[in-house]
Amino acid sequence: MGCTALLKKASLVGAFFVFGFYAGAALAFCPAPGKLPSVKVQRVVDGDTLRLVDGRSVRLIGLNTPEIGRQGRASEPLADAARRHLQGLVAASDGRIALQVGRQSKDHYGRTLAHAYDSRGRNLEAQLLSEGLGYLVAVAQNLALVRCQQAAERSARQARVGLWQRSPVKSPAQLQQGGFVLLRGRVEHVERNAGGVWVEMADDLVLHIAPRALANFDLHAVQGLEGRKVEARGWVIDRAKRGGLRKGQARWMLPLTDKAMLEVLP
Repeated sequence: MGCTALLKKASLVGAFFVFGFYAGAALAFCPAPGKLPSVKVQRVVDGDTLRLVDGRSVRLIGLNTPEIGRQGRASEPLADAARRHLQGLVAASDGRIALQVGRQSKDHYGRTLAHAYDSRGRNLEAQLLSEGLGYLVAVAQNLALVRCQQAAERSARQARVGLWQRSPVKSPAQLQQGGFVLLRGRVEHVERNAGGVWVEMADDLVLHIAPRALANFDLHAVQGLEGRKVEARGWVIDRAKRGGLRKGQARWMLPLTDKAMLEVLP
């Protein structure tokens, strides 16, 4: 979608104000750190991905929005709403955004990893999080805005808007396929070995902290989680489907990349 179409889109109340005005103060989360280079947006691919006029694809840091349906698959709930909202934010900024490229500048798809800001210096990821149109994700090395993005998501969760109108949190027993998920359950056992830290849950689930991610956690606290109830988020892997399931291993594995992806519940 070009900028002219984006501007037309912004004139539609349903596009820009999908869940508007729930958390006006949340729009101030994660303000721009200073003067940043401005770029022109060619189109909004989905709620967390932009295509720039210069040919780059930009994956927004710290935000995971529902997947748009492709190849005959239906869109996930609020996927189209997240894309429309991001289109409106870009259009309201005259089709230009400021970018702060992450410490890790590219993902494995070759997309630029960056934080994006509108013409008033407001962080686009935080605006979508505060409207309940995406989930916080934290992946090293791009952790600079995790705390303020957590606050933006928390405001939506407390207001029960967007994705939080009904709890998206699942139990391990409800897992049916791989992909992004929020899970809640009780820790049965914690083990550390050369492969990292393994937090074993009920119903064939293990949370895994790889050796390269250990520095992002309080390992003493993690090793004391036995018997505690936790909420974890990330991209769960079906090891049976991948053919990598060994006897005695849990079928479902959820890699944890940062302590922000694991919360200990009361």
